[in-house]
Amino acid sequence: MPTDADPTARTPQQQLQRELLRRARAKAAGHPPAAHDASPDARVPAPGEPSRRGGRLPLSRAQRRLWLVERLGGAGDSYHVPFATRVRGPFDAAAFATALTALVARHEILRTRYTEQEGEPCQEILPPPRTVSVPVVDSPAAHAPALLRQEAARTFDLAVGEAVRALVLRHGPQDHTVLLTLHHIAVDGGSLQTVADELAVLYTAATDDGSHTLATPPQYADYARREHDQIPGLQAELKQWSGLLADAAPPRLPLPAQAAAHDPARPAAVHTVPLAPQLPDTLRTLGAEQRATLFAVSLAAAFAALHRVTGDDDLVIGVAGTHRSGTAMRGLVGLCVNTLPVRVDLSGDPTFTHLLHRVRDALLEAQRHRHIPFDLVLDHLGATARGTDGTALVGVTCDVLGEPTVLRLPGTSAEYVDIPTDGAKFTLSYGLDLSKARQPKALVQYAPNALDEAAALATVRDYAAVLDAAAGDPKTALSKLLGLSTQPASGNQPGPHAPQPADPDGVPGARTQPVGRTAPAAQSTPAAGDGAPGGAEHPAAQALRAHPQVVDAMVVQPAQGPPVAYAVLNDSVGPSGNELLALLRRSLAPETVPAAVTLLDALPKTAGATLDSTRLPRLPAPSALSGPRAEAVTATFAALLGPVPSPDDDFFALGGHSLVAVQLAERLRTQLQLPLTGLDVLQARTPRALTALLDERAAQQSAAKAAKAARKPGRSRAVRPGTVLVTGATGGVGAFLLRELAAQGRPVLALARPESAHLIAADGVDVVEGDLSDPAGLRDAVANADAIIHAASTFTRPEVDLAAMEAMTGAWRRGPFVFVSSVDAYGHPQADQIAEESPSHEPVSPYGRAKLDCEEMVLRAAGTEGRGGASAVRSPLVWGAHQRLREQLRWGAIGRLYQSAHEGGPIEVPRPGTGGHPWYGAAWVHAAALARAVTECLDRPLHGVANACSGHVSWHDLAHDLTELLGTRAEIREIDEVPQDLDHRWHYDSRRLARPLRARPGEERRTVLAEMIDGP
Repeated sequence: MPTDADPTARTPQQQLQRELLRRARAKAAGHPPAAHDASPDARVPAPGEPSRRGGRLPLSRAQRRLWLVERLGGAGDSYHVPFATRVRGPFDAAAFATALTALVARHEILRTRYTEQEGEPCQEILPPPRTVSVPVVDSPAAHAPALLRQEAARTFDLAVGEAVRALVLRHGPQDHTVLLTLHHIAVDGGSLQTVADELAVLYTAATDDGSHTLATPPQYADYARREHDQIPGLQAELKQWSGLLADAAPPRLPLPAQAAAHDPARPAAVHTVPLAPQLPDTLRTLGAEQRATLFAVSLAAAFAALHRVTGDDDLVIGVAGTHRSGTAMRGLVGLCVNTLPVRVDLSGDPTFTHLLHRVRDALLEAQRHRHIPFDLVLDHLGATARGTDGTALVGVTCDVLGEPTVLRLPGTSAEYVDIPTDGAKFTLSYGLDLSKARQPKALVQYAPNALDEAAALATVRDYAAVLDAAAGDPKTALSKLLGLSTQPASGNQPGPHAPQPADPDGVPGARTQPVGRTAPAAQSTPAAGDGAPGGAEHPAAQALRAHPQVVDAMVVQPAQGPPVAYAVLNDSVGPSGNELLALLRRSLAPETVPAAVTLLDALPKTAGATLDSTRLPRLPAPSALSGPRAEAVTATFAALLGPVPSPDDDFFALGGHSLVAVQLAERLRTQLQLPLTGLDVLQARTPRALTALLDERAAQQSAAKAAKAARKPGRSRAVRPGTVLVTGATGGVGAFLLRELAAQGRPVLALARPESAHLIAADGVDVVEGDLSDPAGLRDAVANADAIIHAASTFTRPEVDLAAMEAMTGAWRRGPFVFVSSVDAYGHPQADQIAEESPSHEPVSPYGRAKLDCEEMVLRAAGTEGRGGASAVRSPLVWGAHQRLREQLRWGAIGRLYQSAHEGGPIEVPRPGTGGHPWYGAAWVHAAALARAVTECLDRPLHGVANACSGHVSWHDLAHDLTELLGTRAEIREIDEVPQDLDHRWHYDSRRLARPLRARPGEERRTVLAEMIDGP
């Protein structure tokens, strides 16, 4: 065995791993890299080398908005940027993977992770990956839209640096659809063209085995740093620009007749109206005559249509601005957009020409201030920038849509493929679509939860009609241009506080669930006190009855304080009282919003069948707010917002905004160990409502614990008092580990990133916030544990695995340590039967090599300085009913088989005997069996390596299972060659852990596959 004194005796792979470990140690210790780590002139490190730029860097203001959207929750795939092209002709998937890897190496923003430091978001650039995976899946063209939509909707994990992923659908030998899905935090529209152009150059170089001639690109982190440094010098101009927007309010849009309960992520809806082919040129001519652009003309038409649907004269529409200017930003990939609020006065029934002049001037004024980030303007305006319901100023936008970007590779033809995303970034967006491949058309995209459908359809017709009529006679007054009255369009009348699907800082995506205000109420006699002046039913009762899952409701007005509402659901499953209160707050005037909504099984009635308010549950006095959770809420409000709030003080009126909401939620979640998100804070808004929500979740958590204890009595803490630290707790394996540890009554400390902590806190698990890239946090977590299960893995960055293991073993001082490793550590042995602890054989993947090195570290440390025994449990493919594991089945190492079976085949698998090997297939393990095996090692350490396999399945049998379970009955063909991703032929012995791995009912292969296939 080579020693440190004999470095030349190491293999190149060993030397590489040693160098990676050295660099990881230097980074963890804060030491600068050695001189030979990177050339001072090399702006783009080679694959495998760390970036020269170290430490945490500030986010741009646009990135900050997107980060807040993710942390608040509820954005769904609104900020995913799918970029798909149908490529016909010879396509080389391996060359494309090489080109994409080189692209990610060139642009730091595509390998940047987003973290938090002292309450503020920051970014950290990661080393270039050795390779970027490009899965290739066989699929008929007819089935492609569903697969592309599914892939585009998969969530991103910004905290680990995931900003771009790829998928290739193969429809035929020379017919493919290439999909890149990027996160908006890393790209804007201008970036897509750079991505497409550079991929074409890099692909050409990869196919020709040549070099590319691309210039060194500017890096987005430098732009973000410049913007951050320039902000203090913008104060005078910021004050001036904010003054022009003072007292502006969000438009009052008509609400839906009925809100969709428990459906905050209803897909965005689109309505279109075709336009005459010559109309765009006519409008350009009109604009030129009035010294305005075509965009200004379309924006004026949008203002006219919005005026029609709202009845408001003072309106604000947001348009997209850009910070890109000059040659220095040429080739920059990143988010350089800025929202420009355009405020226009439509009073006095102007002609379209006059309106166009007003819009032109307002647009020019906005563009003069385009370098001022819009969220700074909102911060400067404070609460005055929001409607009384807390919604932000810009909820309506307008744009002109040109030709979409496509990927043009040499020797192929390119066709744009549209992949719609579900979420609406804004409540209402007007657009003029001028794509050459289509007839020009007017369109609106809108959020169905926040805008009445009839009103949306009416406003797109008005928009198209204004464009058409203005081209014919632009000097006609708006009221006569279409024979319009001055009243809003038909549909529900706009509420005084119509909701916008945006967070309080103008970040679209944090959706609301408005309650319709004008739907007819159910037949019921109001109880005493359930009325407004003149005997009319209370607006809150009307709104509650309009909810599709509320069967009855009433409101009581106490002698002092705000009203109190009661509601009865039409079944046992429905919105909580706090959710209903949030909906009321967004659709009613503040003075009519009740202090609380209490759910009842039935409203109490007298013998005469009238409602009896005297028998309603007693509520505490409006001023009373007590208990540990109430005290925590009040103290946290005061700590972050200044003054000690009263129970009904509004979060926004106290100066709150979305970053404070995130911070408040994280503090309360950590202190109270209850699930809470920033979006919960924005919806609850007052200490009273937030306390009620936390009380509700505490009761749910207690009930869940009681039910679990009743099903399976836990082991006494006196028998096993030690706390077990679990990494990777939010993953597929981690979920089963937490379940097994809970069943055994073991106290658990789970490591999770801040944005994921609430996902596991509800399971009664103590959570410590951190991740593998935080050595100090890992050391602190290990120091507080009596046993360790390390089940997390980076998969793409072995140096992070090595640095994390070094930090954990360095802090380990007591109890056992179980490392969940991988059979990839065996590499490619020559024999087909693999005994436990067999030596590794080259080639070993970087992932497998990192597992070997981590195993060596933990096994070497075991038994020293008070440490307990160590175990390395090597697992193969892990299957189980969990979303992460389902994604691995569909898109991971064997995704080729799943997708072929899903599409109906044919499926090609290697014939037994090919290459001299009698069997091709894979080992697998049920996640529950793996969890049992791992937890057994806490009591009986292996002091070495063991395999964890539930069984082995040939590719032919697995393909057969999948086709039967999917119902496609695809043809399975055995071929005399071995595709690279199916080159697995080893059987792994699993004798040391045979007892816990023994299958239990429901853990048979076909049963677990059926559970995974039937899942979402």
